[in-house]
Amino acid sequence: MMRRLSVAMASGLLVGCASLDPWSQPPAAQRLQRDDTVGDCVRRFQASDILIDAAGTRDVQAVRVPGFPYLRVDRTLASLADEVDGQPQRAAEWSAALAAQDEAGRRVELHNAGRDAAAAAASMADCRRLLALADQQQLPALQEAAQVPDDYSNTRRVLGLYPLTRYAFAAGISAWQRDTRAEFAAALAGGPHGAPRTRYLAAEQLDELPDLRQAAALGLPPISRERLAALIIRHAPRLEIGTLDDNDRPGALVWQHDSGDSLQLGVDVDQAVLYVRSAHGRLGGRWLLQLVYSVWFPARPPAHAYDVLAGRLDGLLWRVTLDEDGAPLVYDSIHPCGCYHLFIPTGRVRARPQPESIDEGLFAPQSVRAPAVDERVVLHLATGTHYLHGVSVEPFRRRVGEGGILMALRDDDQLRRLPLPGGGSRSAFGTDGLVAGSERLERFYFWPTGIASAGQMRQWGRHATAFVGRRHFDDPTLLDRYFERQP
Repeated sequence: MMRRLSVAMASGLLVGCASLDPWSQPPAAQRLQRDDTVGDCVRRFQASDILIDAAGTRDVQAVRVPGFPYLRVDRTLASLADEVDGQPQRAAEWSAALAAQDEAGRRVELHNAGRDAAAAAASMADCRRLLALADQQQLPALQEAAQVPDDYSNTRRVLGLYPLTRYAFAAGISAWQRDTRAEFAAALAGGPHGAPRTRYLAAEQLDELPDLRQAAALGLPPISRERLAALIIRHAPRLEIGTLDDNDRPGALVWQHDSGDSLQLGVDVDQAVLYVRSAHGRLGGRWLLQLVYSVWFPARPPAHAYDVLAGRLDGLLWRVTLDEDGAPLVYDSIHPCGCYHLFIPTGRVRARPQPESIDEGLFAPQSVRAPAVDERVVLHLATGTHYLHGVSVEPFRRRVGEGGILMALRDDDQLRRLPLPGGGSRSAFGTDGLVAGSERLERFYFWPTGIASAGQMRQWGRHATAFVGRRHFDDPTLLDRYFERQP
């Protein structure tokens, strides 16, 4: 626990992701000086990092571990760090998962840099095995270092007088919650929609299965690829969207030329797409599978002359946390900026009592019954803002064309290496995890909250979801904070 506290305090001094050179920390710094195979291996990885940084293709979905930069960690793996003590098999599985995260990230980075990522991965395989053996003697140091700095800047909060300004932000959040409750209540009462509605249904096949991390030694739920595919198709939400123009049509993220022939990220609305990834969360001490679906829109158009929330690109993330029997326990949702975090619990859980605080906590404007196998969840989205303002359950119909436009199901990781018009690839996300060109004017008002460029779209793993307090969408302990199973 003390090592976690020390890392958290150090992390709080950093802005965004880790800014210190991970190669300057021990044991990597010492190993770089060694004249043996271990030294050769760490220098090979360092050379790869130099190439990646020179090309500007660094990916920050998982962060490199300081002192062990050939390993990467996300919040799920970080939460498991203290659970491998005295268990050699569990420690080996955990270390292997860190290595797999690095291999996946490095493949993306080298591919976007125009290198043969598969050949590079194969050439480093022996080095990974050798360094895994060397790291067995460094387990306590690795456990301490394998943490994810949070996405809040203490510096911004100090300069922005956060202890005082947070009360103003809390008042604004309370007003948004009141409005959202009213919108959900109106939707449930069958009030007027205000704009023509367009329906979208997910395809019954996957273009590509998302990566699935599972390891019995880590306590993560085992599942076959066939079972995962079936669950993704079963729980894919349907969308009913208020539609006034193309900004309300979900599509595929693509690199395209703007009017000045410069490249910019846009949305091809002629390709309706629902992206999906798998994740894990904890509830009642048990690890559960999560499915995260996302849609992207070309823009959030301004509602008035000085709309600080408007800008290019918008979207919605919808997460389903599944019980061991494959039925949903809790739904929750954010926009790709990390904003507007709300929960939709089923009757299988109940809210935990929460301490008195102005920090953003559990906000659940609606509950919903868990859909049966032959039913589907429908998300009702507003025009323009793409706010979620209602969730319903309807029977499943199999006939194509009997319910709306078909959406392709694609692996969310495809966004890390999107094709370029002239060949090659580039991530949708910058080296800071943000989507360039999706900035909002609200960033000039919300910087005292500590969030970098509030309102800007960002990558998985980089979603801070509370302006008051600290909270991350990919925190695997989030559910335990707010819910418990019904007895």
